[in-house]
Amino acid sequence: MSVAFLFPGQGAQYAGMLHDIKNKWGLATTFEEASEVLNQDVLSLDSSEKLKYNKNVQICLFIAGVAAARSFKNKGYSPDVVGGHSIGAFGAAVASEVLSFKEALLLVKKRGKLMENAYPDGYGMGVVMGLREHQLLSIVNELSTDAAPVYVANLNSPDQITISGTLKAIEKVLEKASKKGARKTKMLHVTVPSHCPLMEGVSSELRKTITEVQGKDPSVPFIGNCKARKLWKAADIKEDLAASVALPVRWHDTTEVMYEMGTRLYIEMAPGRVLTDLAAKSFPEARAISAAESTMKTLLILMEKEKM
Repeated sequence: MSVAFLFPGQGAQYAGMLHDIKNKWGLATTFEEASEVLNQDVLSLDSSEKLKYNKNVQICLFIAGVAAARSFKNKGYSPDVVGGHSIGAFGAAVASEVLSFKEALLLVKKRGKLMENAYPDGYGMGVVMGLREHQLLSIVNELSTDAAPVYVANLNSPDQITISGTLKAIEKVLEKASKKGARKTKMLHVTVPSHCPLMEGVSSELRKTITEVQGKDPSVPFIGNCKARKLWKAADIKEDLAASVALPVRWHDTTEVMYEMGTRLYIEMAPGRVLTDLAAKSFPEARAISAAESTMKTLLILMEKEKM
């Protein structure tokens, strides 16, 4: 296996992202289909004002990723393996034919709404670069309290790790991490405490809905968020989608599994390049490229070379 499609999570969004994708690849049908499912014009959701809301961010990222993947499919090209970071996993589920576009879109909408309602303000996420997991975990355990909890969340690379919880506690952890040698710390543009125990209620509610969706076994290997393992059954993938919101995303392990499977070309679906940078740093012998920043002609040439 040689080509992996990566679907980005929150942080990749920007104002006008859906318009850019539509203009670049002319994929009107995806946006029309999404608008019909949601009974609203989805192109109205990517403004700066609308992207302040978690639900809209998740919907836009999902639509963007699927639209990009469909552009390859329309040209007769498909990935050998797929994976998505957090909300991106729903795009990966569509690309691997586990869920239909409509099924996944309605789940994404519910996921975003549940997360917003659970934690409307005072919570979020931050990122620490330059410390290992055990170093950051020591700081988090020291500073987290019942009144102001904070948790280690996503393991994006061995030394790029996100934290999740109350804004007050996150700020304290970021400050101490800097003093302990982190090369960079910052708050993320995420308004809810994703991928930590605070989201267990959301995970339970999402599970109730997703179990009602039949789904299909994947057409290509799907690498899950929670355990970073190949998942071959629809039931296992649906469980991973439901559980992930309350558990850390083991993203580095996910891309490492892909590499061990033979992946030598990572293509990040629109609109991001964060996953591109992570893959390029972790696997210098492979090629990592952002679909949003490349021409379709270039991307197809690279895929042809890898599949030869």
